[in-house]
Amino acid sequence: MTVTKETHTPNEAFVLHPGGKFTFEERSKPTIQSPRDVIVQVMATGLCGSDVHYWQHGRIGRYVVEKPITLGHESTGIVVESGSSVEGLTVGDRVALEPGIACNTCNHCRNGRYNLCKDMRFAATPPYDGTLARYYRVPAECCFKLPSHISLRDGTLIEPLSVAVHSSRLAGNMQEKSVIVFGAGPVGLLCCAVARAFGASKVIAVDVVPARLASASNYGATHTYQMTSGKPDENAADLLAAAGLGLGADIALDATGAEPCLNCGILALAQGGTFVQVGLRKPNLSLPVGQICDKEVVFKGSFRYGPGDFQLAIGLLDSRRVRLDGLVTHEFEFAQAENAFENVAGRAGIKSVIYGPGVDEKAANVASEY
Repeated sequence: MTVTKETHTPNEAFVLHPGGKFTFEERSKPTIQSPRDVIVQVMATGLCGSDVHYWQHGRIGRYVVEKPITLGHESTGIVVESGSSVEGLTVGDRVALEPGIACNTCNHCRNGRYNLCKDMRFAATPPYDGTLARYYRVPAECCFKLPSHISLRDGTLIEPLSVAVHSSRLAGNMQEKSVIVFGAGPVGLLCCAVARAFGASKVIAVDVVPARLASASNYGATHTYQMTSGKPDENAADLLAAAGLGLGADIALDATGAEPCLNCGILALAQGGTFVQVGLRKPNLSLPVGQICDKEVVFKGSFRYGPGDFQLAIGLLDSRRVRLDGLVTHEFEFAQAENAFENVAGRAGIKSVIYGPGVDEKAANVASEY
């Protein structure tokens, strides 16, 4: 595989401007600033709903696009430079990127919850640039070698797989438990896969789109249920009947952030069940608090991923307990990046991937050559 190493090569970037306009720009190539830094040539980047949300709405909560920003944070690449203190990585290594750099000194970081660090510099979250460029600089500890059988294209799914791992770990012991997963998009399907890998006896995938549910069994779902526009209690009763869960489910993971799904999930839980909120949409929703109290439901929020989640995600892939085949349904050259955003906004397929500038698509689709 050809890797660009010339220092004079421009750092092409796909840039979002306030107001929603995209441009292609040549920016300075990042340089080693710490002995622990590596420079990665970005080979492929998966598009996330947050990228599209910044494009369409200009903000997510308190994070506002106030100046031009490069989006993208689900990336793989090849190490092209490394700092003097880097160990375990060499030029030419194929890596998945963990796209957040914590301060490592605050109480949250010191207590092993660096995803809650208030000074987190997370790619594609204003004001920090993301990975839709030729080159990206990260500390070596944010690079994870890809299993030999995982292509650079499919490796872009390690970031959302780590989200699924984190939320599933928050849910607690899944061995022989019943798990409902709301949303059959990339994160929801990966939650299904992780739940099964963690020993769940039943995994019920729920969505409103039949085409998405049709593929859920390939990723660990034992049952599927198509939500209707009916009342949450009716959907919950029908869901439980369809899955043979008379007393309710042990765990519910919501990857949608949609109020009907939250309500249905809480109603479908058994006494003492656990609900984990994985996806976000509107910041303020109405919840059946009476049911939460009556059942003594444990309700948890899940935010990105923390220590060990990327390693565990890669371990699940390395052991083939989780498979990524078929999740990438649309691929785009770098020059077609805006088309990729439109594709995701139109909810076409499951996962869309944008290749880096000058990347050979065929080379990115094969497993390791090393």
